[in-house]
Amino acid sequence: MTFSHSKRAAMISAMSALVLAISACGNSSGTSEDDGGSATSASISWWSWSPDNVVANHEIAEFNKQFPDIKVTYKQVPSENYAAALRPALASNEGPDVYTVNASGAFSGQVMAPYAYDLTAAMEKQLGPDWKSKVYPEGPKAWTVDGRLIASEFAKQSAGILWINQDLFDKYDLEPPTTLAEWKSVCQTFRSNGVGCFRQGMSGSAGFELDLLHMITNNIQPGAWTEALNGTRPWNDPVFVQALETMQMLTTEKIMDEGALGFTQYPDVNNAFLSGKTAMVELGTWYAQNATKVVLDASLEGAGVSPSAKRMTVMPMTMPDLAGKGHPETIFSDPDTGQSVNAKSKNRNAAVTFALWLGTTPEGGQVVANTLEAVSTLNGVQPEWDKIDLVNPKVQLPAIKKITEQAEAATEPRAVGLGAQTLEALNNACQAVTGGKSPASVVDAIQQAAEQDKQGR
Repeated sequence: MTFSHSKRAAMISAMSALVLAISACGNSSGTSEDDGGSATSASISWWSWSPDNVVANHEIAEFNKQFPDIKVTYKQVPSENYAAALRPALASNEGPDVYTVNASGAFSGQVMAPYAYDLTAAMEKQLGPDWKSKVYPEGPKAWTVDGRLIASEFAKQSAGILWINQDLFDKYDLEPPTTLAEWKSVCQTFRSNGVGCFRQGMSGSAGFELDLLHMITNNIQPGAWTEALNGTRPWNDPVFVQALETMQMLTTEKIMDEGALGFTQYPDVNNAFLSGKTAMVELGTWYAQNATKVVLDASLEGAGVSPSAKRMTVMPMTMPDLAGKGHPETIFSDPDTGQSVNAKSKNRNAAVTFALWLGTTPEGGQVVANTLEAVSTLNGVQPEWDKIDLVNPKVQLPAIKKITEQAEAATEPRAVGLGAQTLEALNNACQAVTGGKSPASVVDAIQQAAEQDKQGR
């Protein structure tokens, strides 16, 4: 999607008029109509755990082409520390102007809603009264809390994917495994050559192990995870016992690298993969950004890889059919992130301008899509593949296109609606079985947590 100079100028003019109008809107946060400062000139801060600095700085630079007088300072906080850092900051008068929220868990929109400015009027001004029909429909559901729109969606994120170092597979003449037996054989080859096979962080810090458990569950019984999220299947159902048994088997069969309980997915697993110490990892569609030269170079530098090293070819692959039931496809999606505006912000109107730009303008949506860090939630926006500089386009482009299309079409939820206590119980269960505990002995605690979350709603 491209725009001529005249159309772009007209859009900038219209957007400027819009954000000025937004500044005059009342809000249920209790602020008066003339609070919030200029909508087109201010210095604002943005906190998030994602994207990486390279991607965030690119998004900010593109935003500044339209709004040069809004200076945005990005602060990336590790996901495992994000909730602990964000809560007190928002409770004070010194919190970020814009902060990213998740669809579920400890820093979900639901949890952080008390600090958020209501964006309903701004969204209606931006996209019209039928704005919900113009974006990914799960976003308004996730970000509407007690009748208030507490975040502007901009990214749909998918998981259920393994990523491989294609160069390592080629070096040892290996193909991506499609069955449990093939996966065991591939791992034996890698380990005999001093290379890790499949590294996974099981520290329970950010929930990546839940994606792995979700993938395994889909191998066994597609739809079971969604039924548990909806409360129509208990978490102590036999299918989850079998899924946890399979997760445990990845350790006992030496598919998963040793030390998983001590690893975080970021930075430990990510750095090991980028530095060639292990051949496979479980991460979502956001990892496609490492197929681009600019992001991969920054990622390799962050992982301590020599600048003179050859760029690796990062490729997605489907989870092997561990259950032997023919259910290998496992992509699931959530309205993964939304941008909230701090109701206490002294530069609230400029913050609204930025928060909405990412998710509700063609320019902002195109920037999000072209980074390959996420799928834009604005209808009709897709990556401009001819403008994306991949490391190995002949090999990577068909595969990256495929998972992007799958992510755009995916309707199975990832974790939206998952309560904080259930999330913690699932993390604890994954850790426990990885450490050798019986899967049957941990599932009741998950179900009890889900019942407590339900009572607390």
